[in-house]
Amino acid sequence: MSSPLLKRELGVFGATLMGLGSIVGTGVFVSIGIAADIAGSGVIFAVAIAALVAVCNGLNSAQLAANHPVSGGSYEYGYKYLNPWLGFTAGWMFLLAKTASAATAALGFAGYFLNAIGIVDRTYLILTALVAVAVLTLIVLLGIRRSNAANTAIVSVTLLSLIVFVAVGLPTVNLPELAGENSSSIDSILHATALMFVAYTGYGRIATMSEEVRNPRQTIPKATIVTLILTMLLYAAVAIVAVAGIDRLSLPTSSNTAPLEIIARSFPIGGVSQLLAVGAITAMLGVLLNLILGLSRVWLAMGRRLDMPRILARLNPAGTTPYVAVVLVEITIALFVLAGDVKTTWSFSAFNVLIYYAITNLAALRLSPAERLYPQWLAWVGLAACLFLAFWVERQIWLVGLALIAVGLIWRAIVRQPIGN
Repeated sequence: MSSPLLKRELGVFGATLMGLGSIVGTGVFVSIGIAADIAGSGVIFAVAIAALVAVCNGLNSAQLAANHPVSGGSYEYGYKYLNPWLGFTAGWMFLLAKTASAATAALGFAGYFLNAIGIVDRTYLILTALVAVAVLTLIVLLGIRRSNAANTAIVSVTLLSLIVFVAVGLPTVNLPELAGENSSSIDSILHATALMFVAYTGYGRIATMSEEVRNPRQTIPKATIVTLILTMLLYAAVAIVAVAGIDRLSLPTSSNTAPLEIIARSFPIGGVSQLLAVGAITAMLGVLLNLILGLSRVWLAMGRRLDMPRILARLNPAGTTPYVAVVLVEITIALFVLAGDVKTTWSFSAFNVLIYYAITNLAALRLSPAERLYPQWLAWVGLAACLFLAFWVERQIWLVGLALIAVGLIWRAIVRQPIGN
């Protein structure tokens, strides 16, 4: 018997906000600081290169989702257009990468929140992160409409804080001086690019939730393109202001959990740092909310195909939420929160996400002329860029990533039950 399908309740506006809610969070408040620590002012180039790679991946994800609008993203595309082993690998990479990203978001929220209320003692960091995971899991369990409403509120506050940060900070930047100071190596820029690419990949949430989108062939590409354009403009502006501020204040980005907030304190207009702190807190919550949604839909898809236990495909009586999968997501994120280091988990996410999108681009190459919405060369560029950048993260990170791919494939070989497609 076939599994019941989720209801289609999202239009272009709602899907775009889901994408923005997934992107504008750890990417802008955490990864720009990490990347700047690696590449210095060269992070501006990293932001631009990562954006171009994201455009290729985003458009290929959009045309795949438009033609195959079911939950699961590249996990399902791999099955349909490639083969079951590559499909499983895509799903497995997504689960590993985004669970680590969700833990990073939870810990990031906890750090910003504790700073905002004046608690210096980090004893409560993990506990606060776990509470955030539990609360947002409850929101997701209540259904996509309530999740979408919460996401809209979160994104609005976050975008407002960043727009104010850019508007007040840009006039303080000496662009010729900033450009003249760049002495970053190609290696450091490519390393930073790999990390910054992850900061754009929230658009994938639109694809993984395509089963819940109205008129997916038109809605998904439009929402993806709008999301990417808005994000590229925002990231470029924030990166310029941030790098100038880091240089001006000699800010040690590797040891600061809130570099943008510290930079904002030097602005001539008061109150920006407080607004930015609120924006950071809401951003982390937005990312965490959307990751719980996206992860649960991939567990749902893998449960339907028996790559994972079938109980994960079970929906609530209203047909709006895969509640068993959502609870499992909460548990796995909590485990990462207990053991995670922010910089390591972000790099781990980068490798796994790049492999995931390499499979996405490979699947896009198999689209028929009638299914194709964009030129085929976009898929070739996206595939080559993802495979190239994946191995610019730390060596130990991609070695662990390759080992975990092998673990996942062994798991599938042992437990996979043959079913009809």
